[in-house]
Amino acid sequence: MNPPFKIDVSSRISRLPPYLFGRINKMKYEKRVAGIDIIDLGMGNPTDPTPTCVVEKLSEAALDPRNHRYSVSNGIAGLRKEVAKKYHDKYGVTLDPESEIIATIGSKEGFSHLCLALLGPGDTAIVGDPAFPIHIYAVAMAGANVIRVPLGNDQAFLDRIERTIEGLYPTPKLLILNYPHNPTAMTIEAPFWDRAIAMCRKYGIMIISDFAYGEINFDGYQAPSFLSADGAKEIGVEFTTMSKSYNMAGWRCGFCAGNAEMVKALATIKGYYDYGMFAPIQIASVIAMRECLNIPSEQSKIYEHRRDVVCHGLDKLGWAYDKPRASMFVWAKINPAHFKDREGTIDFCLRMMDEAEVALAPGRAFGEHGEGYVRIALVENEHRLKQAMRNLERALVPRKPKGKPETAQA
Repeated sequence: MNPPFKIDVSSRISRLPPYLFGRINKMKYEKRVAGIDIIDLGMGNPTDPTPTCVVEKLSEAALDPRNHRYSVSNGIAGLRKEVAKKYHDKYGVTLDPESEIIATIGSKEGFSHLCLALLGPGDTAIVGDPAFPIHIYAVAMAGANVIRVPLGNDQAFLDRIERTIEGLYPTPKLLILNYPHNPTAMTIEAPFWDRAIAMCRKYGIMIISDFAYGEINFDGYQAPSFLSADGAKEIGVEFTTMSKSYNMAGWRCGFCAGNAEMVKALATIKGYYDYGMFAPIQIASVIAMRECLNIPSEQSKIYEHRRDVVCHGLDKLGWAYDKPRASMFVWAKINPAHFKDREGTIDFCLRMMDEAEVALAPGRAFGEHGEGYVRIALVENEHRLKQAMRNLERALVPRKPKGKPETAQA
């Protein structure tokens, strides 16, 4: 008998942190297979439809056999021009669509491949904690090191980063920033970018801004683009996506814009890995940006209303939160009274699937500083969100026993 054949995977796999969402996703799948209606507030996966005119353009373009061939890895010219126009009209930023913009298969793909283009063994990237997992995993997959700094949105956060930089040799190569933030929904004001750019220029550090939630804003707030700050294009790039603002998550269409050398490096990597998105998706994305100018603000109003529904439910639970001004999440600190003895956030979320039939994203899955928190995605409609909050209340808040009716006195 031949000995068992051993599959020897790359050391790259062993460098990846444990995927802490795995247990949550497995249990959610098993519950649904068993016919249990789990209200999924764990994943930032929009349930609202893509605008009709965009779907119609996709259908029209897909019928044209000229669009059935390979596309180009950096995106069709018309799409890159439309991104440049949007940046100019919305943020006052001038971009060269030929050298400063590249289309990506969703911002997650582009971010991962840019890390591969910029980083290697011995390099270091700084990331806030908590963080969206790919901001950690992509660096690890590139063979580089990740330094986590407790997250913030102010000068104190930048001071923590600078102290970290000064204590490291060699100097970190990359700073990854994400506002509006996933998972915490933390936001910044425009001067933050000026200070971050000045600090990174001082130490020769590149910046990647993940601006995926930049157009989902509430209460009159407008998230500032990194590229709108003076000097941004000299040291960094920004990622945007069609996923959130236009309900096109499954279409996988994103963009990287900014520093020409960084864009070129990404284009080089992508030239080896892919032939670009299906052309009809790119054509339909042009129509979305050109003809659906009000969709991002209309979608923001929907998420704003859902935010208020969730916050009302959290108030009844006694959970602490900062009311978000942007993104599609509420980041909430669990009432300590609702934990069982020695229960962590991941086990708590598993229990809520059992006892409340609600899926939440455990804060610990986003980093050490996420322990004790959950991320609640505003992806379900108002009725489902209210039901989810009632289910959590039923599972966590003891009901007061009803007193016996008083006997009438003679």
